[in-house]
Amino acid sequence: MFALVDANSFYCNAEQVFNPKWRGKPLIVLSNNDGCIVAANKHAISLGIKKFVPYFQAKSLCKKHDVIVCSSNYELYADLSSKMMQVIGRFAPEQYIYSIDECFLRFNYCNNSEKNLAGLIKQATQLRQTVWKETRLPVCVGLARTLTLTKLANHLAKRDQHYQGICLLEDKKVISRLFTQIAVSDVWGIGRQTAKKLALLGVHNITQLLAISPYVLKTNFNIELQRTVQELRGEACIRWDNSEIGKADQQQIFSTRSVGERITNRYALQQALAKHAAIAAAKARKQGLVCGTLNAFAATSPFDKRPRSFKIVVPFTSPTNSNTRIIQAITQRIHDLYKSNTAYYKIGVGLLNLSSEQHQQFDLFIKHDNDENLMQVLDKINNRYGRDTLFSAQQGINEKWSMRRQFLTPQYSTKWQDIPVIRC
Repeated sequence: MFALVDANSFYCNAEQVFNPKWRGKPLIVLSNNDGCIVAANKHAISLGIKKFVPYFQAKSLCKKHDVIVCSSNYELYADLSSKMMQVIGRFAPEQYIYSIDECFLRFNYCNNSEKNLAGLIKQATQLRQTVWKETRLPVCVGLARTLTLTKLANHLAKRDQHYQGICLLEDKKVISRLFTQIAVSDVWGIGRQTAKKLALLGVHNITQLLAISPYVLKTNFNIELQRTVQELRGEACIRWDNSEIGKADQQQIFSTRSVGERITNRYALQQALAKHAAIAAAKARKQGLVCGTLNAFAATSPFDKRPRSFKIVVPFTSPTNSNTRIIQAITQRIHDLYKSNTAYYKIGVGLLNLSSEQHQQFDLFIKHDNDENLMQVLDKINNRYGRDTLFSAQQGINEKWSMRRQFLTPQYSTKWQDIPVIRC
């Protein structure tokens, strides 16, 4: 038996943890540089505010209804997510963190007896209450026999108030009735293009999907859809493994950002690219990967009168995930990216041709210098004390180009000067 625990409107509710007076009021969270609305609570949505639209389009509506507007406070969200996952992890023998606001649990000891299922619902209720008590974050819980059904159960728990935040999909008659009401586009693992292709075959809900013959699935679709259908039938076939739990194998790692203030000089561009190179390299080391090719780009806004874009592709003689080697490669080719009289708006660094760090094929005649020990110390300190506690001098210390966050709330739990003061 599996469970999926998912925080409700995580970004919005994270903003309310240290601002209880905001609870019950409309609130939205903006993307990088305060560009688009990436999160909105139910109170804001009821006013007609839509997610993933530019903020300037909804600005007048937000002002009219006194909607609380927040910039993305990534430091706060990451810390609250970590605390929430620690609490959730106490309720099951196995836990897999799927994203910043959701994780899977596995209960190996459960069978399908009514007594055990009732105990499971009781435990899910206690989980929700404990997470709220210790983190002040509301969560919903979906329970089922397969990961795909669990995802579907969580979707129902959040959408239908009848379930009161906990949905168990076990009764076959109930599942059969629900399948006729749920669109295939709501099923985990079925993307927009696959849903369109299924619609051409007259398949719109899950019941119709399950009626398709295995031959048609094999001929017209991929193995992933076949697995999804098996999971919906109650056959667990998605393994409890990081690379196969709804994720494809990693092919590339990118760190990109639209800057808050246009970059107009060479040194600022070099510093900004060095910062993103360090972020991408840290991601690679965390996943045990090395890259064979570097891709870096710098571009103006696509809405400029004459948009300009420049990029470099640098192959490495031996794969690497070292900050120093990647930053050095960018520094040596910065002249290909920087052009005078150009106001850069978007920059990024990508690591391509990824391979496992543990299974490298070294060359006797090529120097292998990835600074493994130095990178381990760097990661250990930054993981403990926060990103960029230690960093390369080439990243600079005066980031005028950093993203704009006009409505940023205090980083209550990660920044000393923002820690709340309690007066007794």
